[in-house]
Amino acid sequence: MKASLVIMAAGLGSRYGGSKQVDGIGPNGEILMEYSIHDALRAGFNKVVFIIKPEMEEMMRRLCGDYLAKKTALDGSPVEVAYVFQDFSSVPDFYKIPAERTKPFGTVHALLCAAEAVHEPCCVINADDYYGIDAYRTMYEALTKLPEKGQALMVGYLLKNTASLHGTVSRGVCTVDGGRLQRVREALKIQLYPDGTLRDLAEDQPLDPDTVVSMNFWGFAPSIFPALKAYFEAFLRNEAGDNIKAECLLPVMVDHQMRAGELEVEVLHSEDKWFGMTYREEREIVQQAVRRRHDQGVYPASLRA
Repeated sequence: MKASLVIMAAGLGSRYGGSKQVDGIGPNGEILMEYSIHDALRAGFNKVVFIIKPEMEEMMRRLCGDYLAKKTALDGSPVEVAYVFQDFSSVPDFYKIPAERTKPFGTVHALLCAAEAVHEPCCVINADDYYGIDAYRTMYEALTKLPEKGQALMVGYLLKNTASLHGTVSRGVCTVDGGRLQRVREALKIQLYPDGTLRDLAEDQPLDPDTVVSMNFWGFAPSIFPALKAYFEAFLRNEAGDNIKAECLLPVMVDHQMRAGELEVEVLHSEDKWFGMTYREEREIVQQAVRRRHDQGVYPASLRA
């Protein structure tokens, strides 16, 4: 089965204090997304689509795109590699972009920019998160059974395993019933405290540590793209306005589609632990975790061999 791994890598990483997507943390300078690609390919994926800023293309090719194009997928086919750009050129003409705006318009806009490159079931991920081998195996197997329309997939993680002691994080807080996603609420300022308690500072309310959250690990059929387009255009017309920081987010869009009866989402579970680099202080923790996996034989000595 043809299946794409779509990597959203155009974000600026402002809280991290640099371009965390290309910060080498592996024993040979491997960047975090290389582990996602390695895990996805051994799960069965055979195409990788990078969503990047135009100025990142040369760097992305040099870091991992060129050697990926020489690899063979599990089914024996050459790994297909594509690059798409998230910039203002893809924003509809009816919307006037504020002069002060520099950031892209969020994850809905990011995935929409990949519409011309993705014609098969796809797994959509953040570039700066580690999801684990089991997550990709589970997602690939589920994608092989995904109907062409009306259904999607999400790998869920527990909130307590995804928050940070170094500052607030934003998460899609989920309501799940019988393995089906019922609601997603985007909580933009979740704080983890040393005693393990969690609080949504924006709503001034406590959060259950075992709450399921979305970490932008989605599975979609190509039929999602018209819905993305319509939702993004409505966002620009009704919400964005002159707000230079307004973002159109996938969890919110999925919630809207579910409430409209247009989409059902199956929640998948992974045995692996998520980790990521929201803040620079987390780099060493992630680096140590990755190197342990190399030492344990989970990963080869070099991902680039």
